[in-house]
Amino acid sequence: MRFRIYKRKVVILTVVVVICGLAFWSSGRQKKSDSGPLPKEVETVRKGSSVSSSSINNHIQVQATAAVSKAPAPPPIIHANDTHQEIAKEKEQIPKLETDNTTLVYRSIVFQLNFDQTIRNEEKFKAVRQKDDLVVVVQVHNRPDYLKLLVLQIFFPFSIQLYPEEFPGHDPKDCPRDLPKNDALKLGCINAEYPDSFGHYREAKFSQTKHHWWWKLHFVWDRVRVLKDHKGMVLLIEEDHYVSPDFIHLLKLMSSLKREQCPDCDILSLGSYSHIGYSSKANRVEVKAWKSTEHNMGMALSRETYQKLIKCTDTFCTYDDYNWDWSLQHLTVSCLPSYWKVMVSEAPRVFHAGDCGMHHKKTACMPISQKTKIDNILQSSGNQLFPKNLLITKRLPANGAGGVAPHVKNGGWGDIRDHELCKSYVRLQ
Repeated sequence: MRFRIYKRKVVILTVVVVICGLAFWSSGRQKKSDSGPLPKEVETVRKGSSVSSSSINNHIQVQATAAVSKAPAPPPIIHANDTHQEIAKEKEQIPKLETDNTTLVYRSIVFQLNFDQTIRNEEKFKAVRQKDDLVVVVQVHNRPDYLKLLVLQIFFPFSIQLYPEEFPGHDPKDCPRDLPKNDALKLGCINAEYPDSFGHYREAKFSQTKHHWWWKLHFVWDRVRVLKDHKGMVLLIEEDHYVSPDFIHLLKLMSSLKREQCPDCDILSLGSYSHIGYSSKANRVEVKAWKSTEHNMGMALSRETYQKLIKCTDTFCTYDDYNWDWSLQHLTVSCLPSYWKVMVSEAPRVFHAGDCGMHHKKTACMPISQKTKIDNILQSSGNQLFPKNLLITKRLPANGAGGVAPHVKNGGWGDIRDHELCKSYVRLQ
């Protein structure tokens, strides 16, 4: 997460909740999962005869991307024109694997950390934090240095690192992605009956993105004890999001404006992906129909919006799209009481600083150049930041133009196991 921290904002910024993913991201911009030798910090936890929960917390905070001791076994290579006998032969060769002891240790550590919910630095900032102040939820992949200013870490308990050779990770007995269904049925692989809308079988590294986002949303609102009575906003950002120094100030103004002039606004957004100049725009917001391609970055929502979302669990969890944001887009026209209205800042206060990951094919990533570009934008617009008030310049007509339906399903989410796991999060304690 590329937070640009200014001294005058440090106190507020450190009062946040961190979502720390062991292996992956929940958005469409997914990083690859790392598999490698055990980090020394976690190796110490594994070998210790008795380690207190606080010691475990310290070790995990140093290295937030704990890896399993061995990589997942590759799937069997099956060709569409194989004979039935060849398929049966390869089926017999699929190894039967037992869960690695180290993996079980990781699972128990994650369970304990999520149960303990240790809050760090509380003694420094408890006195200055106001009730129902903004909560910032940051999803972190593999940059633990960015965790130093943050106060609570929770870990997605169903990552592919914690389940490297079984669902929800990749099970060696899962069907290969491109195997035709008839051949999959002959092979007898686990999910032969459940290809996606395009005839493909699940790939754990993609299906996990939607799992993580939905679990995170539920856990933060309903399982983080310190937020039990939280009535303020929760801002969702990610590790490679770069926020302006006045983003908290702006969200407070937007929250007030929502109460006064737009009570039916469901989402507050810090901006879209276009880098618009700040001149004459810094104090302006628009009210629009929410679009996943424009407003999925820097989303802030209330408990009321969350509670409407959670009632659509079955629809979200069975929609055949591995992208959480496109699945939300589907909900806005298929399940929610009304399509989402978003209040969005015309001059963005959040920027995407990473061009790497699942949806990017670049051979090299240059986040430093992105950082420099964003810094230049903010420095040249410094006198436009921290506006005293906001003005709604564009607003949907009273009857609105209606919600926006996804133009197509992206697939990757046809497996009934994914559906059931996703729906189970609301029942998990």
